[in-house]
Amino acid sequence: MAASIKAKLQVALLAMAMSAEALVSPDGTGRVPAMGWNSWNEYACDINETVFLEVSDLLVELGLKDLGYTYVNIDDCWSNKELRRDNTTQRIIPDYVKFPNGIDGLAKEMHAKGLKLGIYSDAGTSTCGGYAGSLGYEDIDAAAWSEWGIDYLKYDNCNVPEEWVDEYPYYPEGGYPTPPLGYDYGASKTAQRYGAMRDALLAQNRTIQYSLCAWGHAHVEQWGNGTGHSWRMWGDIYPSWAGQDGYSWGLMPIVNQAARHWNDTGFWGRNDWDMLEVGNGNLTLEESRSHFALWAAFKSPLIVGTRLAGISEEVLSILRARELIDFNQDARHGEGVMPFAYEGEVPPSTNQTAHPPSHYVGTSAKGMHVFLLNSHDEDRDVEVRFGDVPGLLRGRAYLVHDMWTGEDVGVFSGGVTVRVKRHDTAALRINLAKGCAGTQTHPNPQWTPSTSHLF
Repeated sequence: MAASIKAKLQVALLAMAMSAEALVSPDGTGRVPAMGWNSWNEYACDINETVFLEVSDLLVELGLKDLGYTYVNIDDCWSNKELRRDNTTQRIIPDYVKFPNGIDGLAKEMHAKGLKLGIYSDAGTSTCGGYAGSLGYEDIDAAAWSEWGIDYLKYDNCNVPEEWVDEYPYYPEGGYPTPPLGYDYGASKTAQRYGAMRDALLAQNRTIQYSLCAWGHAHVEQWGNGTGHSWRMWGDIYPSWAGQDGYSWGLMPIVNQAARHWNDTGFWGRNDWDMLEVGNGNLTLEESRSHFALWAAFKSPLIVGTRLAGISEEVLSILRARELIDFNQDARHGEGVMPFAYEGEVPPSTNQTAHPPSHYVGTSAKGMHVFLLNSHDEDRDVEVRFGDVPGLLRGRAYLVHDMWTGEDVGVFSGGVTVRVKRHDTAALRINLAKGCAGTQTHPNPQWTPSTSHLF
């Protein structure tokens, strides 16, 4: 069998295997990463119907809806904390002071604008904020959300009772017991808790995108693809370049963990590196650019956590970076980027002094893509030697295109060097050049990160 035919066959078999294990929705929900807005980063529990109606208007007015930001997601604190559940139906009772028209009334408003509504719950007895959780009530809650018109569920991992604690817990930050050889985390109690809600959602006559907020526990990357459409892989994000604040983490530890798990993402299921903090806290413009570029490159869901009212044009331009969004949402290639030109193993993400890999490569229907992160504290010239880029052929001339500006950089042979500001990320598309700028072809349409060893 010719090498090229063999490679194509292996790629096809890999795609079939991934689809067979994935949570495939007939209407296409969850095939590519979700895009939208979530209330927690900016509002926490200070939410009400007006907040979401104003956000929905801004998503439309600012052009974000047309770019794909269609989910408007309610986070914690939407229900009645004191009454919790109806005595007869056992359904969670919404807070009708915050939501006088009910969650179903809000859903109708969203749908009328061409948007979708998300909700939040927890695979424990209570949410992280102490409101009613869904453990043991999965069928009841899934039926209620379906009836209300819910389109997305973020399912958290707080307040797990002792009888549901895993025999061999796993935490990505470390400090977990070693399980016996052959232990299956897919049979863990964590997987069972999240699987129960999956089954309840699938039993409804409405497709609800399922986001597992499992924090990387119980090796969710090993079983998440058959359970939900995305799965959180690390602790909560907060708007800082680096460091840790309790259970929350800055960007660089999360990016480092994403580099360690680059190959756990594909169509129908993906690693989730938490909501976007673009424009929040003390992040500089360059740090926000890196945040958005790398979340797009890793094919994480793009869920905005920024206050849209009064948003600056600079921050808005990051969220509206169409070519980065196009890579994240590419209909032909579901994989994210892989690190390259990095010696040795990526260090543990709890190592606060380590720099994550700087060079990443992926592919889309439009060409090969290289992302260059400058995690250092000074501006740097970053070199890309084409011979070091997996998937690129040697001895060719390449057209290099800037995905941020939408402009061609030029035609180069051998490699290219770009100036990257401190804490910024360059995003390049690379194509085979044919004669002059503006005419190009895909350098290697059969290549993907997971099949890079075949070429």
